[in-house]
Amino acid sequence: MTFQEIIEIAASVIEGAGVAIILLGAAWSSVVAILHALRREPLVYKQYRRMLGQSILLGLEFLVAADIVRTVAVTPTLESVAVLAAIILIRTFLSLSLELEITGRWPWQSGKATDPVSAAD
Repeated sequence: MTFQEIIEIAASVIEGAGVAIILLGAAWSSVVAILHALRREPLVYKQYRRMLGQSILLGLEFLVAADIVRTVAVTPTLESVAVLAAIILIRTFLSLSLELEITGRWPWQSGKATDPVSAAD
């Protein structure tokens, strides 16, 4: 087995982990939300959005890591690095947007969140 094949397998495993995290997080968030809704607890929707958003954020981090491993170690051409940069830019924008939605503040801002669900944690 060559180094390139090993790196490709590692990138695929990391990518699979990212997808699994998103899928399992979505399923778990849905189960928790349904249970809370059946008990008529307040703020179910906000808690659901927060849990789902956290799962997506973590999954995106794994997907970016897989892209970096695959691009840098397997095909380090100028074109592949440019595509990687575009992918990372888009995923970073998504991550920042999700972080703002989940916590009510930008990641670099200090202090308590304005979202009542986050503030209760």
